[in-house]
Amino acid sequence: MSKILENLHRTLAAGIVLTAVLFLIINLGDFDPGTYFAFLFRWIHVWFGILWIGLLYYFNFVQIPSMPKIPDEHKPAIGKVIAPTALFFFRWAAAGTVLFGLLTALHLGYLVEALTFQSGSRTIGIGMWLALIMAANVWFIIWPNQKKALGLVEADADTKKAAGRVAMLASRTNTMLSLPMLYCMVAQQQGYTG
Repeated sequence: MSKILENLHRTLAAGIVLTAVLFLIINLGDFDPGTYFAFLFRWIHVWFGILWIGLLYYFNFVQIPSMPKIPDEHKPAIGKVIAPTALFFFRWAAAGTVLFGLLTALHLGYLVEALTFQSGSRTIGIGMWLALIMAANVWFIIWPNQKKALGLVEADADTKKAAGRVAMLASRTNTMLSLPMLYCMVAQQQGYTG
Protein backbone atom coordinates (compact mmCIF):
# COMPACT_ATOMS: atom_id res chain seq x y z
CA MET A 1 0.00 0.00 0.00
CA SER A 2 2.86 2.40 0.73
CA LYS A 3 4.11 1.94 -2.87
CA ILE A 4 0.76 3.30 -4.08
CA LEU A 5 0.66 6.21 -1.64
CA GLU A 6 4.28 7.24 -2.18
CA ASN A 7 3.54 8.15 -5.81
CA LEU A 8 0.89 10.77 -6.67
CA HIS A 9 0.01 9.18 -10.03
CA ARG A 10 -0.49 5.76 -8.42
CA THR A 11 -2.55 7.35 -5.66
CA LEU A 12 -4.81 9.04 -8.21
CA ALA A 13 -5.08 5.82 -10.23
CA ALA A 14 -6.08 3.95 -7.06
CA GLY A 15 -8.71 6.61 -6.37
CA ILE A 16 -10.12 6.15 -9.88
CA VAL A 17 -10.20 2.37 -9.42
CA LEU A 18 -12.01 2.75 -6.09
CA THR A 19 -14.48 5.12 -7.74
CA ALA A 20 -15.11 2.60 -10.55
CA VAL A 21 -15.68 -0.18 -8.00
CA LEU A 22 -18.17 2.04 -6.14
CA PHE A 23 -19.88 2.85 -9.43
CA LEU A 24 -20.27 -0.86 -10.21
CA ILE A 25 -21.57 -1.67 -6.73
CA ILE A 26 -24.05 1.21 -6.65
CA ASN A 27 -25.27 0.98 -10.27
CA LEU A 28 -25.25 -2.76 -10.87
CA GLY A 29 -28.42 -3.54 -12.79
CA ASP A 30 -29.71 0.05 -12.72
CA PHE A 31 -27.67 2.08 -15.19
CA ASP A 32 -29.09 5.02 -17.14
CA PRO A 33 -26.43 6.51 -19.49
CA GLY A 34 -28.14 9.93 -19.76
CA THR A 35 -28.32 10.40 -16.02
CA TYR A 36 -24.85 8.95 -15.57
CA PHE A 37 -23.16 11.37 -17.97
CA ALA A 38 -24.84 14.33 -16.25
CA PHE A 39 -23.44 13.02 -12.97
CA LEU A 40 -20.01 12.28 -14.47
CA PHE A 41 -19.66 15.80 -15.92
CA ARG A 42 -20.70 17.33 -12.58
CA TRP A 43 -18.38 15.06 -10.60
CA ILE A 44 -15.40 16.02 -12.78
CA HIS A 45 -16.46 19.69 -12.55
CA VAL A 46 -16.51 19.49 -8.74
CA TRP A 47 -13.14 17.69 -8.64
CA PHE A 48 -11.50 20.37 -10.79
CA GLY A 49 -13.27 23.06 -8.73
CA ILE A 50 -11.87 21.67 -5.48
CA LEU A 51 -8.38 21.64 -6.97
CA TRP A 52 -8.75 25.20 -8.34
CA ILE A 53 -10.27 26.83 -5.27
CA GLY A 54 -8.04 24.80 -2.96
CA LEU A 55 -4.97 26.20 -4.70
CA LEU A 56 -6.49 29.70 -4.73
CA TYR A 57 -6.93 29.45 -0.96
CA TYR A 58 -3.43 27.98 -0.55
CA PHE A 59 -1.95 31.00 -2.33
CA ASN A 60 -4.03 33.51 -0.37
CA PHE A 61 -4.19 31.90 3.07
CA VAL A 62 -0.71 30.32 3.17
CA GLN A 63 1.84 31.34 0.52
CA ILE A 64 1.26 35.10 0.18
CA PRO A 65 1.11 35.78 3.96
CA SER A 66 4.11 33.49 4.60
CA MET A 67 6.49 34.95 1.99
CA PRO A 68 7.64 37.93 4.13
CA LYS A 69 8.55 35.48 6.92
CA ILE A 70 10.77 33.31 4.70
CA PRO A 71 14.49 34.20 4.71
CA ASP A 72 15.66 35.54 1.34
CA GLU A 73 18.01 32.62 0.76
CA HIS A 74 15.05 30.19 0.91
CA LYS A 75 12.66 32.16 -1.33
CA PRO A 76 14.02 30.72 -4.61
CA ALA A 77 12.63 27.31 -3.56
CA ILE A 78 9.15 28.83 -3.58
CA GLY A 79 9.58 31.02 -6.66
CA LYS A 80 11.44 28.55 -8.86
CA VAL A 81 9.98 25.20 -7.79
CA ILE A 82 6.75 25.29 -5.75
CA ALA A 83 4.95 28.30 -7.24
CA PRO A 84 5.37 27.35 -10.93
CA THR A 85 4.09 23.82 -10.23
CA ALA A 86 1.18 25.11 -8.16
CA LEU A 87 0.36 27.68 -10.85
CA PHE A 88 0.35 24.95 -13.51
CA PHE A 89 -2.31 22.96 -11.64
CA PHE A 90 -4.10 26.18 -10.64
CA ARG A 91 -4.64 27.41 -14.19
CA TRP A 92 -5.52 24.02 -15.67
CA ALA A 93 -7.89 23.29 -12.79
CA ALA A 94 -9.60 26.61 -13.59
CA ALA A 95 -9.93 25.55 -17.23
CA GLY A 96 -11.22 22.10 -16.29
CA THR A 97 -13.73 23.56 -13.84
CA VAL A 98 -15.13 25.89 -16.49
CA LEU A 99 -15.14 23.25 -19.24
CA PHE A 100 -16.95 20.61 -17.20
CA GLY A 101 -19.29 23.16 -15.64
CA LEU A 102 -20.34 24.29 -19.11
CA LEU A 103 -20.64 20.67 -20.29
CA THR A 104 -22.84 19.88 -17.28
CA ALA A 105 -25.11 22.84 -18.01
CA LEU A 106 -25.25 21.98 -21.71
CA HIS A 107 -25.99 18.30 -21.09
CA LEU A 108 -28.76 19.18 -18.60
CA GLY A 109 -30.20 21.79 -20.95
CA TYR A 110 -29.82 24.98 -18.93
CA LEU A 111 -26.65 26.53 -20.35
CA VAL A 112 -28.29 29.34 -22.34
CA GLU A 113 -30.90 29.98 -19.64
CA ALA A 114 -28.20 30.32 -16.98
CA LEU A 115 -25.87 32.52 -19.02
CA THR A 116 -28.78 34.83 -19.91
CA PHE A 117 -30.19 34.91 -16.34
CA GLN A 118 -33.57 33.43 -17.22
CA SER A 119 -36.05 32.64 -14.45
CA GLY A 120 -35.18 29.42 -12.64
CA SER A 121 -31.52 29.66 -13.65
CA ARG A 122 -30.50 33.12 -12.41
CA THR A 123 -28.64 31.87 -9.35
CA ILE A 124 -26.54 29.32 -11.24
CA GLY A 125 -26.07 31.90 -14.02
CA ILE A 126 -24.58 34.41 -11.58
CA GLY A 127 -22.30 31.66 -10.26
CA MET A 128 -21.25 30.72 -13.78
CA TRP A 129 -20.43 34.30 -14.75
CA LEU A 130 -18.44 34.79 -11.54
CA ALA A 131 -16.49 31.59 -12.34
CA LEU A 132 -15.87 32.79 -15.91
CA ILE A 133 -14.54 36.11 -14.58
CA MET A 134 -12.33 34.24 -12.13
CA ALA A 135 -10.99 31.92 -14.84
CA ALA A 136 -10.25 34.93 -17.06
CA ASN A 137 -8.34 36.46 -14.13
CA VAL A 138 -6.30 33.26 -13.82
CA TRP A 139 -5.37 33.00 -17.50
CA PHE A 140 -5.14 36.65 -18.57
CA ILE A 141 -4.00 38.51 -15.44
CA ILE A 142 -2.57 36.22 -12.76
CA TRP A 143 -0.58 33.82 -14.96
CA PRO A 144 1.05 36.41 -17.28
CA ASN A 145 2.02 38.56 -14.29
CA GLN A 146 3.25 35.62 -12.23
CA LYS A 147 5.54 34.59 -15.08
CA LYS A 148 7.18 38.04 -14.80
CA ALA A 149 7.20 38.10 -10.99
CA LEU A 150 8.77 34.64 -10.76
CA GLY A 151 11.34 35.35 -13.44
CA LEU A 152 9.96 32.77 -15.83
CA VAL A 153 10.08 35.45 -18.54
CA GLU A 154 12.50 38.37 -18.85
CA ALA A 155 11.58 41.35 -16.69
CA ASP A 156 13.53 43.97 -14.75
CA ALA A 157 13.20 44.29 -10.97
CA ASP A 158 10.58 47.06 -11.09
CA THR A 159 8.47 45.14 -13.60
CA LYS A 160 8.70 41.98 -11.46
CA LYS A 161 7.56 43.87 -8.38
CA ALA A 162 4.66 45.54 -10.20
CA ALA A 163 3.63 42.25 -11.83
CA GLY A 164 3.67 40.49 -8.46
CA ARG A 165 1.33 43.11 -7.04
CA VAL A 166 -1.06 42.88 -10.01
CA ALA A 167 -1.12 39.07 -9.72
CA MET A 168 -1.73 39.26 -5.97
CA LEU A 169 -4.60 41.75 -6.37
CA ALA A 170 -6.21 39.60 -9.08
CA SER A 171 -5.80 36.55 -6.84
CA ARG A 172 -7.41 38.41 -3.95
CA THR A 173 -10.22 39.44 -6.29
CA ASN A 174 -10.76 35.77 -7.11
CA THR A 175 -10.75 34.91 -3.40
CA MET A 176 -13.44 37.55 -2.85
CA LEU A 177 -15.50 36.34 -5.86
CA SER A 178 -15.15 32.69 -4.82
CA LEU A 179 -17.50 33.18 -1.88
CA PRO A 180 -20.55 34.44 -3.83
CA MET A 181 -19.69 32.02 -6.65
CA LEU A 182 -19.75 29.04 -4.27
CA TYR A 183 -22.91 30.41 -2.66
CA CYS A 184 -24.63 30.49 -6.07
CA MET A 185 -23.49 26.98 -6.99
CA VAL A 186 -24.78 25.50 -3.72
CA ALA A 187 -27.92 27.66 -3.56
CA GLN A 188 -29.04 26.52 -7.03
CA GLN A 189 -28.77 22.88 -5.95
CA GLN A 190 -30.83 23.66 -2.84
CA GLY A 191 -33.65 25.18 -4.85
CA TYR A 192 -32.80 28.88 -4.54
CA THR A 193 -32.98 29.34 -8.29
CA GLY A 194 -33.84 33.02 -8.76
